[in-house]
Amino acid sequence: MGDRWHVEVDRSLCIGSAQCVHRAPAGFRLDSGMQSHPVEPDTDANESVLAAAENCPVEAIMITLVGGGEAVFPPED
Repeated sequence: MGDRWHVEVDRSLCIGSAQCVHRAPAGFRLDSGMQSHPVEPDTDANESVLAAAENCPVEAIMITLVGGGEAVFPPED
C-alpha cells in the first residue's frame, strides 16, 4: 500500500494561475473566485499532484503525509 497525502492550498497566497489544474487536472479545481483547491484533500501519493506543488508560482500548495504530518512538499530544510 502506498503513501497517502494531505493536500492544502494556502488561499492567501493563491493567485489563480491554474498551473496546478494544468499539471494535475484530477487533483485541483479553481473555484468561482479563481482560487485553487484540492479535489480530494486526502489522496494517494502521485506525481502529478507533486508536480503541481513544485510548479506553483507562489508556492501555495503544501503536501503532508496523512497520519504523521511529515512534510512532502515543500521539503523541510
